[in-house]
Amino acid sequence: MGKERMHSNKAIESLVQDILKSRAQSRIYLFLLRKNGAKTEDIIKGTRLHPSTVRETLVKMFDKKLILRKKQKNDNIGKNPYTYFPLPPVKLLKRYASDLEKKLNNLAMLAMKNETDKPNNIVKINILDREE
Repeated sequence: MGKERMHSNKAIESLVQDILKSRAQSRIYLFLLRKNGAKTEDIIKGTRLHPSTVRETLVKMFDKKLILRKKQKNDNIGKNPYTYFPLPPVKLLKRYASDLEKKLNNLAMLAMKNETDKPNNIVKINILDREE
């Protein structure tokens, strides 16, 4: 079972990497998903990515709205750290499906450029949002 689980984890990481287009982003996203949120230092330790890579990637992911962050109160002198949370997987999939749908419809429109009665959207991808 250990090999199956390891293969499954690598397959999931590969799929998320295809969606996010970044190995660092996929590792951070999956870590946050497993931990249900974490601080920067925990992400650095858990992903084994270089600290500057983690910090830069967190900023990019926050800007792209792939993660959420919440400021934590800290009684110590200095900055109050953020706790980062992943975008729910269904929302990530819906965003990816929407982008893919647009690209496929643009491609279909190119193929149909000579037809006069073109439909607006040929490709429609549905992601069901249901709780198990």
